[in-house]
Amino acid sequence: MSTLMGYDIEGTLRTVGRAWGWILAFGVISILVGVVAIVWPNATLVAIAIIFAIQLVLGGVFRFVGAFAVPLESGWLRALQALLAILSFVVGIYLLGHLGLSLLVLALVLGIYWVAHGIMDLFVGIGHPELPGRAWTILSGILSIAAGVILVVWPGISLYALTLVVGIWLIAFGVIAVVRAVQIRSAAHALGAGPLPA
Repeated sequence: MSTLMGYDIEGTLRTVGRAWGWILAFGVISILVGVVAIVWPNATLVAIAIIFAIQLVLGGVFRFVGAFAVPLESGWLRALQALLAILSFVVGIYLLGHLGLSLLVLALVLGIYWVAHGIMDLFVGIGHPELPGRAWTILSGILSIAAGVILVVWPGISLYALTLVVGIWLIAFGVIAVVRAVQIRSAAHALGAGPLPA
């Protein structure tokens, strides 16, 4: 069995490969939310807050599950993923309960979250050269950081600009997630993992 500095690559790939359907579903959901944001840019702040709050909640759930999906992951990276997942979930729930938040606050919250999310993806991509689709993980991190910085530096941008930036980012992130899911499924299938029902 392949190992890298005591790390069971094949075992990890089999574990992650069984959950490829969840990654695919998250990517499709992100694409759909991004399309909604672009097609209806003049939607009210309440509608936008609901859409992105739901995306944050779902993202938190997926990331929390992912933090414990790899049994031999290092403790600090697992803890960091779980912390980011909890932050995403809490922020999403908070936004659902406070739909009257201003565009400024919404932009800042989303910007900070995306920067943290991007840093996490970069840590994973750079720290695990053996992962399939590693370049997509790094690209996802870079896009997330760039979108987050735009929202933090210019939080007062118009509602149209915000929905456009967020929509484009969600579609790009969703496409990357879908590609990664397919790559992980193929690599795991080659090892005989056999995908489980999503």
